[in-house]
Amino acid sequence: MTSTSTENGVGRAALLVLADGRFPAGGHAHSGGAEAAVKAGRITDPASLESFCRGRLQTTGLTAAGLAAAAALGHDPHVLDAAADARTPSPALRTVARKLGRQMMRAARATWPCAELDALAAAFPRGAHQPIVLGVAARAAGLGPEEAAHCVVYETVSGPATAAVRLLSLDPFRATAVLARLAPDMDRVAGRAAAAARQGVDALPAASAPLLDITAEQHAAWPVRLFAS
Repeated sequence: MTSTSTENGVGRAALLVLADGRFPAGGHAHSGGAEAAVKAGRITDPASLESFCRGRLQTTGLTAAGLAAAAALGHDPHVLDAAADARTPSPALRTVARKLGRQMMRAARATWPCAELDALAAAFPRGAHQPIVLGVAARAAGLGPEEAAHCVVYETVSGPATAAVRLLSLDPFRATAVLARLAPDMDRVAGRAAAAARQGVDALPAASAPLLDITAEQHAAWPVRLFAS
């Protein structure tokens, strides 16, 4: 980590709490596109899971990490939410992002109660996009943009990896090894996202993954599915 807060030893435990998969923000119910990819045969084993996660990390992960970093820096959440909408062409994924934002808000307000989170909840009764809520939660926890970005990039790949274990009965040790191999890429993407956020909203990444948008719309119409998205 590169922010002053973690270098001084402040906020390290808060970072672990926020990034923990057991933090009750609803992420466990979502596969990050992995369920549709498994059905289509694009994820079949650890190697294809790693390829999927690497692509997701460099596209939607980078974009979401930039939004979270900007929110952690205190940029206007209304501007950021509009930017998130513009970067999320899939209606299904916009709905998911706001639902996860509401769930993240409940968890964050219970964990780090503060006026800034209260104001954000009042301003977005339907829920702000999840990365924005996460960024404000990180700010409330005393964390900086790099930490917020790291939380997002880890979530970007850990969600599909966990889902693949359930969907394919994949060996959890091998799925965890995928995450370990992706760690250097996660660090680089988080650093890029935080650096862009420091330059202002106009510099935020807008990388996209059209196939994820298409399959998200298809997945939302499935009558039976294991994950919400």
